[in-house]
Amino acid sequence: MAIRLGDTAPDFTAETTEGTINFHEWLGDSWGILFSHPKDYTPVCTTELGRVANLKEEFAKRGVKVLALSVDPVDSHKGWVNDINETQNCTVGYPIIADPERKVATMYDMIHPNALDNLTVRSVFVVGPDKKVKLTLTYPASTGRNFDEILRVIDSLQLTANHSVATPVDWKWGEDCVVVPAIKTEDIPAKFPKGHKVIKPYLRTTPQPNI
Repeated sequence: MAIRLGDTAPDFTAETTEGTINFHEWLGDSWGILFSHPKDYTPVCTTELGRVANLKEEFAKRGVKVLALSVDPVDSHKGWVNDINETQNCTVGYPIIADPERKVATMYDMIHPNALDNLTVRSVFVVGPDKKVKLTLTYPASTGRNFDEILRVIDSLQLTANHSVATPVDWKWGEDCVVVPAIKTEDIPAKFPKGHKVIKPYLRTTPQPNI
């Protein structure tokens, strides 16, 4: 059964490069990203893990914890981390799950039915502090993930969780937002004192409310 948006992220206990963790307990009141890799010492994933390590401050300022997964054992992960740090000019400072029995991968439907050797596909799950899945992405093995886009989505998710707005196409931090349909146009000035525009009765915009 595929995990859908709004589902509770399945909890699990697993061995990682930073010891044993219980996912929900580890997440605590934070946002979290769980992202999977087909196996250790794969070239595209090496660049991804390095990129995530170099984005440490960006994730931290958003209150986001990062957790990677690969199907190889911990000892293999630690050797791979040395390569990642060397080749990507970084320091991997987040845990990587060892999932040799594919327990977590199966739980999160990361096993592609046509994948060679039953390896995991490259999935991303963004989980909120309420332990609900807010975003799912699945990439083919040949295409590196865009973590700038993942950060952009997290900005949108955190903004829209706390304000009655949505974010339009290609939205970036600081740009105008869309007022949700549930807000009546006559009620917008009181709720959004920065101003608003009525483009169509169903399309109203306002400056980003939390800056």
